Amino acid sequence: MSSVLVVEDDPTVAEVVEAYLTRAGHQATWLADGTQAAAYLKGPEAAELDLVILDLLLPGVHGLELCAQVRSTLPDLPVIMLTALSEEEDRIAGLERGADDYVTKPFSPRELILRVESVLRRAKQSVPAGPEILTIGPLTVDVAARRATLDDAAGEPRELALTVREMDVLIHLMRHPGEAFTREQLMERVWGWTFGDQSTVTVHVRRIRQKIEVDPADPQLLQTVWGVGYRMQRDA
Repeated sequence: MSSVLVVEDDPTVAEVVEAYLTRAGHQATWLADGTQAAAYLKGPEAAELDLVILDLLLPGVHGLELCAQVRSTLPDLPVIMLTALSEEEDRIAGLERGADDYVTKPFSPRELILRVESVLRRAKQSVPAGPEILTIGPLTVDVAARRATLDDAAGEPRELALTVREMDVLIHLMRHPGEAFTREQLMERVWGWTFGDQSTVTVHVRRIRQKIEVDPADPQLLQTVWGVGYRMQRDA
């Protein structure tokens, strides 16, 4: 059973989400105010959470600010944005703050639960049978520990703060160095979806580059293959 925090100011929507989460075997906690949620996420209860479902337009603290707070203090805690806003720039804003997935109202509760299960499955994926260390240039990922480090100019490793999805994308690309993947392929192999907004992939790649590249505008590790998608350099 997973512990899920639902931050939603519409009691009807919150009731439906809670009911479906409970039916799927999860424990749900509902908060209707962004200020309450901000305090909760700073308290001891936050350490027990497995997932946050977060509305964007909230009284008190805005959902984007809450997402940034989660990414700052609980970088491994997955976040699914739940909002009535459907414009692409609004979706991208949520993803750029570190959301792992995005569901737009009105939504199918069953689809939301499928996305919840997908995110939780990625976050709690089983540890490999043996150690798997991936290294490309200054970048190293310990897959079992889900720990990524980047060597600085002096060769000293610095640990990177990656979200669940960012780590998933990075591991997938580093497992297949030199191989180009379309955004559609990455959506299917990393997110586990054969449909969805492919700008999600673009935003995650952009965020990864900000963390692993010396100059994100001129990436040397995670490169764009024009007309195709993205690939990790075989040897950087």
